[in-house]
Amino acid sequence: MLAQGAIDHGREPLILAGMPVFGLFRELWDRVAGIQPVPPGWVIAVSGAVALLIVLNARTWHLARNSITIAHEGGHALISVLSGRRLRGIRLHSDTSGVTYSRGRRTGPAVVLTAAAGYLAPSLLGAGTAWLLAAHHVTAVLWLLLALLAATLLAIRNAYGVLAVLATAGAVLAVSWVATAAIQAAFGYTAAWFLLLGGVRAVAELQGQRRRRRRRGQLSTSDADQLGRLTGVPGGAWVAVFALVCLAALVLGTRLLIPGLLHLPHSGG
Repeated sequence: MLAQGAIDHGREPLILAGMPVFGLFRELWDRVAGIQPVPPGWVIAVSGAVALLIVLNARTWHLARNSITIAHEGGHALISVLSGRRLRGIRLHSDTSGVTYSRGRRTGPAVVLTAAAGYLAPSLLGAGTAWLLAAHHVTAVLWLLLALLAATLLAIRNAYGVLAVLATAGAVLAVSWVATAAIQAAFGYTAAWFLLLGGVRAVAELQGQRRRRRRRGQLSTSDADQLGRLTGVPGGAWVAVFALVCLAALVLGTRLLIPGLLHLPHSGG
């Protein structure tokens, strides 16, 4: 949810753990930018099935949905900064809701783009992750997720939010640092599937929440309804836009994660 509110030259290189810093960064870059083998098809299929079960099961979804909320609020925060608004902070709550505070004009393209970014962010991130995996950049996926989590952590303004982001980042860091290549690949594919599927479920939940509030005669404060008040386009139409984009991302992501689907040729072959 979106809320508004007021190099020295000629010196010896630094040595770190017996390795020149330049060499360390070179090794890290080679590791991140390198390519890794695509896992067997059954691993990709199982990872998709696991992600689907997580999204469909109420208990696992409630726990895992924190990751979707982090991506959602991170989307608000990123676009607010890119559009020239001043980011004030992010708060994440134990009920898996969240709010992003930014300062700037209450109307105009910047606030519209910021408000629209939340429900699109998980699915678009999932599609981007799928693209990297299709290009065999498993390690890059894990480090990208870590970088985004680190950036989000800097904007968190409450204890539960810090805990949620650190727990998520800790899991990704453990896999990227100590797990075998096979486990890293399985984790990366599961994460991509989860973001794609979870983004769709989050939009479905949005519409359900709007209907329940209307039945109770309550004013909806959802991103879709904020956008409705900002643009004059009904909130339901914004939900439809979110759904279309998220479903398109799911189709694209599936195509990238399973290149043989519909007998279409792989982009690299």
